[in-house]
Amino acid sequence: MNFRIWGLSGSLNTEREEDIAYAEERLWFWINAVDAACNRFDPSSEISTLNAAGAGTYPISDTLELALEGALHAARVTNGLCDPTVLPALLALGYDCDYDELQQRGVTTARTLVKPLGIGAVALNHEQHTVTLSPRCQLDLGASAKAMVADLVADDVGECGGVVVEIGGDVAVRGKNGPEPWAIGIGETLVASGHEPKVFVAHGGVATSSTTTRTWRIDNQMANHIVDPRTGSFATGIYAVATVSAERCLTANAFATAALLWGEEAGYHIGQAGWSARLVRHDGVVECVGGWPQESVPT
Repeated sequence: MNFRIWGLSGSLNTEREEDIAYAEERLWFWINAVDAACNRFDPSSEISTLNAAGAGTYPISDTLELALEGALHAARVTNGLCDPTVLPALLALGYDCDYDELQQRGVTTARTLVKPLGIGAVALNHEQHTVTLSPRCQLDLGASAKAMVADLVADDVGECGGVVVEIGGDVAVRGKNGPEPWAIGIGETLVASGHEPKVFVAHGGVATSSTTTRTWRIDNQMANHIVDPRTGSFATGIYAVATVSAERCLTANAFATAALLWGEEAGYHIGQAGWSARLVRHDGVVECVGGWPQESVPT
């Protein structure tokens, strides 16, 4: 089945036809739960309430606790490059509304950059089910939460049989498609041509991040949604697209995002972590890292 959520396309497929109804139920259960907890564009969401409350210690739902732990994991494995405290930086870059509305706005005016505070500004207490935020700390869990949904749905449905869940380029796979692994197309844009290179996955996660999607103009610059927490500005690295394969979609998403900020060191960090990747430079040159299959180059 195909679906749309958060302005993105998605798909859900199961090995056995009789599992699809249960898979759809789990998909919408987790989408609705995470949306209520983590949608910063919904003023009634739990994270919007937290962001408006300011510094302090607050009780949180199980879903937000799960999402925060996922976001903190993403930050830890990328040495802070996937930072859940990026909301003030995104707002300073003009990303203060839903992306569709941002596109309609046209050119935005440059503002003073704001560097994220980092995960030291967030203290999660699992025993008390609370989070403590430092002054000026505001959260955006969008990227990691999306990947987490794919993992959670796949975890639930994978107990019944093979399943593949895809949301906006984030893919979670549990089990095979019959005797064969799932074929995963690797796109560089949001529009599929049908000619994308494929990898075959029986378990794990594959995620793609790009500086060429979700862009908008700030004065005479084209900004993107990947924030570099070292500067507070948007990504300007050598790679336009990064696709990473890891043991879970959440981890793959974290490394794909960080790869756009690591630059020439991306391959080293991904390889050292034991993952594989397909990195595309702005001129279209493709670099494969780890066990990612090499692609033939047309002559």
